[in-house]
Amino acid sequence: MKILRSFLLVIATVYVSDCIAQPFASEIREFKRQDSIHFPPSQAILFVGSSSFHFWTDVNSYFPGYTIINRGFGGSSLPDVIRYADEIIFPYQPKQVVIYCGENDLAASAAVHADTVFERFKSLLVLIRSKMPGENILFISLKPSPSRERLMPDMEAANLLIKTYLSLQTNAHFIDVYHIMLNPDGTVIKDIFKDDMLHMNPKGYALWQKEIAPYLSK
Repeated sequence: MKILRSFLLVIATVYVSDCIAQPFASEIREFKRQDSIHFPPSQAILFVGSSSFHFWTDVNSYFPGYTIINRGFGGSSLPDVIRYADEIIFPYQPKQVVIYCGENDLAASAAVHADTVFERFKSLLVLIRSKMPGENILFISLKPSPSRERLMPDMEAANLLIKTYLSLQTNAHFIDVYHIMLNPDGTVIKDIFKDDMLHMNPKGYALWQKEIAPYLSK
């Protein structure tokens, strides 16, 4: 009995240590489980990033005629996407990578500002280009979430830095969803969000669909 308890304690310690050392490890394991059942086709369009993609569970219905793999995982920041690139980007050999991430970077720490998000995004782009030099990259601008209104100046600054940078790159595009989510007076349109004022409802995703669709590769 003592041996069994000791064994279980070791297993629990390893599991807890793994979760501490590797945030979002359970989400990544679930992606791998799904892949083991049915591995997605290569040359699809990969959506990767944080919860705005994670909760877009019916994304394929918004883009009929396209094969989309959704690998958004909630709460993630750009370093998390970089950390798991070997699990959630490169195995799928996508023809296009659509990225939404950076909002959580700003929300996580007062020490993180627009230039931090920009440098992290550049690191992710360099990593992707190192293994997939010709693939088309789309970056969706940070969105103006009402619950994070205090971060909007940094969001706008980060968006501008990334937009300017991508304008100088080949096979890379910046998609501005920030401004379509604002009223004429500059306030955020609130009825496109869920009650938490952070995640979008179908009306919000419908706005995104109109902006993203023209950029998707056939």
